[in-house]
Amino acid sequence: MAVTKDSIIKALGTVDDPDFKKDLVTLNMIEDVSIDGNAVYFTVVLTTPACPLKEIIKNDCINAIHKHVDPDLQVFPNMTSNVTSTRSTAPLLPNVRNIIAIGSGKGGVGKSTVTANLAVSLAQQGAKVGLIDADIFGPSIPTMFNCEAEQPEVKQVNGKNVIVPIEQYGIKLISIGFLTPPDNAVVWRGPMASSALKQFIGDTEWGELDYLLIDLPPGTSDIHLTLVQTIPVTGAVVVTTPQKVALADAKKAIGMFKQPQINVPILGLVENMAYFTPAELPDNKYFIFGEGGGYKMSEEYEIPFLGQMPLVQSIRESGDSGYPTAMKEGPSADAFKDLAQKLARQVAIRNASMAGTKTVEMTS
Repeated sequence: MAVTKDSIIKALGTVDDPDFKKDLVTLNMIEDVSIDGNAVYFTVVLTTPACPLKEIIKNDCINAIHKHVDPDLQVFPNMTSNVTSTRSTAPLLPNVRNIIAIGSGKGGVGKSTVTANLAVSLAQQGAKVGLIDADIFGPSIPTMFNCEAEQPEVKQVNGKNVIVPIEQYGIKLISIGFLTPPDNAVVWRGPMASSALKQFIGDTEWGELDYLLIDLPPGTSDIHLTLVQTIPVTGAVVVTTPQKVALADAKKAIGMFKQPQINVPILGLVENMAYFTPAELPDNKYFIFGEGGGYKMSEEYEIPFLGQMPLVQSIRESGDSGYPTAMKEGPSADAFKDLAQKLARQVAIRNASMAGTKTVEMTS
């Protein structure tokens, strides 16, 4: 077959995206095809920089051109990304492509630790990430990012006061912990906490983001309702441990998001503290909170299982020191990288297969 732009595109039309079950050309994922002598150049536009299938798709493209055009061609795919969104007409945060709520039915399951490391892992893989610490009464994100002493600036934009989020490790952050003395308890009624969350969403200069993660408080409260009433949420992640008590409460969180009037898609479930691995015995797993409960629940509710996070001392130490374990090297960092890729994949699948989430209108 002659080496032409059309022949290259035709060959790439035989390569399917494993998630969407359609070819890359039909999905408009191929751009900038050019030929220079014996070299072929083109761009593959993935749906997220954290795509776990990047190398598979790249190799499939090279093999397709060698098979259908010329085995002696030098093929140079440029792998880039354009994060998908269903929020292009959203009046609030129009430049934020995806808003992801991360919740748990029960406190103490490591939800904030998972959120912080997810944010870091997504940013490390090239995504623009923001994080709202919506746990008004127990903010922990400032500690986990080693910026407890920071205070966000306030500037005027079109006559309105706007909060400038703190930036740490490439992530934009906002938390009530930046605005109140660290030793003072936040003793507020529900409406005051909800008002603070609305400010974090609508009065903060978030700019352009691929993912805005919302670290929700435990349970199902005013904060959760305020979130879904204020902005359309792309989807939710539920964090649990294998323990029976945690699983029972996680079911309530799943039930809340699945309620017809709320109807936020569940992007997946994370089983945190799935097993204990001591540093001196890295190949050993001790299932001290029970085994496989999160996976069984994901099957029961037919929601994606995003993975198991181990209970290891280094993750706790990293959170306390304000240097998330995802920034280091080792099995824990690899586990969070894999988790971030699976989450990004579920967001892309959700955006391709479902309509945008609407804000909730509560009538009573």
